[in-house]
Amino acid sequence: MSVNDPRRSFCPQCKKPIPMWLNLPLVSWLWLRGKCAACGAPIAFRYFAVEFLTALLFVVTWRLFPPQAVVFLWVMMALVVAITFIDAEHMIIPTSLTWAGSVVGLCACAVWPQLPVMAGVPGNWLSGLIRGGIGWLVGFVGLWLVVELGKMAFGKKTLSFDTPVDWHLKEPEGDQDPMCFVIDGEEIAWWDMFTRKSARLLVETTDILVDGESVGGGKLVIRETQCVLPDGTVRHLSKMKSLAGTASSAVVPREAMGIGDVHLLGMIGAFCGWTGVFFSLFAASIFAIVAAVIGRIGFGRQLPFGPFLAMGAVTWLYGGWRLWAWYLDFLGPLWMP
Repeated sequence: MSVNDPRRSFCPQCKKPIPMWLNLPLVSWLWLRGKCAACGAPIAFRYFAVEFLTALLFVVTWRLFPPQAVVFLWVMMALVVAITFIDAEHMIIPTSLTWAGSVVGLCACAVWPQLPVMAGVPGNWLSGLIRGGIGWLVGFVGLWLVVELGKMAFGKKTLSFDTPVDWHLKEPEGDQDPMCFVIDGEEIAWWDMFTRKSARLLVETTDILVDGESVGGGKLVIRETQCVLPDGTVRHLSKMKSLAGTASSAVVPREAMGIGDVHLLGMIGAFCGWTGVFFSLFAASIFAIVAAVIGRIGFGRQLPFGPFLAMGAVTWLYGGWRLWAWYLDFLGPLWMP
């Protein structure tokens, strides 16, 4: 939805606009006890949590950084909070946010050259800008290589069955839900398979039903917007009422990591430099492992990585760089001849 249309916040249940005096951050949610004043529908705690977390990060940033850097870092904090909640709920990271954040990060490095070298010696505006640019390159290109290597190693999931099983394409249940490929009762979201144009879902079928009519069996190739039947016929999914059948195996495309994480780490590098990139990535991995253990998330299950990258970046800015400086000091004597 656009931030300008509709022009005012509204209740998603009754669609009535929320007046200004009932739209005060934090205060209104508490005053209304988490309910719409017009229809009494519950207002998710997420709204209160986003507002409180953003305010808290703004205050801490104001206390820790000089005035010339604060405004830029406020933008960063607002972006990482938004990205965290979007990725946690929808498993996507809007690149419009990360691209805008990257530009703001480079400007911040030029205005306050200490930012991309928190544990090092600052320079002038040009050196700060260059260090921010290097940080973006290290973050973006480095994680992109990891994604590509992960695609090569884990980019396909093969499902095989002793006897043919049912499969079908499931239409979205709501406006924010994806279409799903369902095979033997397992649902696989469309956006988990088709993250790139070259992705192909291969189904070895014993029978294919197009709009309820059998067209035989064989190798079915499903792309993001169309499918190729065993006889070579190309059918657009939007023009089909249903696609189903039975299958003995399927090769499902998947990603080791989403491309949105690549853009996010690039943004982090634009703010924090290459040292902040490595720290954020390492810290994010630790945070993700801890979350997986606490949440009992099994191996192979999806876990949004964006929130943990955001946590790693905030940890770096709020004192993690001191650990980096201590680590370098610790290694110093070990490397001396």
